[in-house]
Amino acid sequence: MTASKRSRSGDRTELPPRRGFGALTIRDRLRDEILSLHLRPGQLLDEVGLAERFAASRSPVREALVHLQAEGLVDTLPNKGSVVAGMNIEEFPQYIDALDLVQRAVTRLAAELRTDTNLERIRREQERFRATVPAKDALGMIQTNMDFHLAISEAARNPYLHDAYRRLLVGGRRMLRLYYQSYDDDLPPELPASHDRIIEAIERRDVEAADRLAREHAEEVHSRFIHFMGQRRTREISLG
Repeated sequence: MTASKRSRSGDRTELPPRRGFGALTIRDRLRDEILSLHLRPGQLLDEVGLAERFAASRSPVREALVHLQAEGLVDTLPNKGSVVAGMNIEEFPQYIDALDLVQRAVTRLAAELRTDTNLERIRREQERFRATVPAKDALGMIQTNMDFHLAISEAARNPYLHDAYRRLLVGGRRMLRLYYQSYDDDLPPELPASHDRIIEAIERRDVEAADRLAREHAEEVHSRFIHFMGQRRTREISLG
């Protein structure tokens, strides 16, 4: 069977219709746009419009939205359809408290229980993270940062803590985007240094140092985020 077919008039060749994107591709595209804040919290995600944009039927669009809802990035509202989930900035202090406690727990356990294989994977994920910094690849940094910390969590050998940590990291991705934005797009090359110090503590099996460094890491995210949210852009502008 040929890839094209003759029309009834026989005077032209019709190509088969172009296939649209599948659900996973649509999911990935929308996820990137949500994490980069191109799609804003509360923005309507119209299934018909998305289907037209991706040259797809509504079924893969709907499936993609279900995936994103499971990740906490999309909400479904009665009689309104799907919208980009809110960020709950007012809950940021509680989020950091939870992140701090779970992050310290898994990092302590990783220092105590890690294997050489665990350590190799942690280092590998750190190099992937490090490569995104010079490129100022915020979305890449978000993903590789999460992969780095989850590699540490796997070394802790506690599936309950690992699941809780994953949910915290997944839920905090847009706030992490604002954290990176707090550097005004001038990301310092030493940004991965805090990860390096955590790796060194885990390699030495220094449980107390691992705990302290994990806490400092969470406090740095907190302080930079608060700094960013408190910035005023019009203070130096004269209207006279």
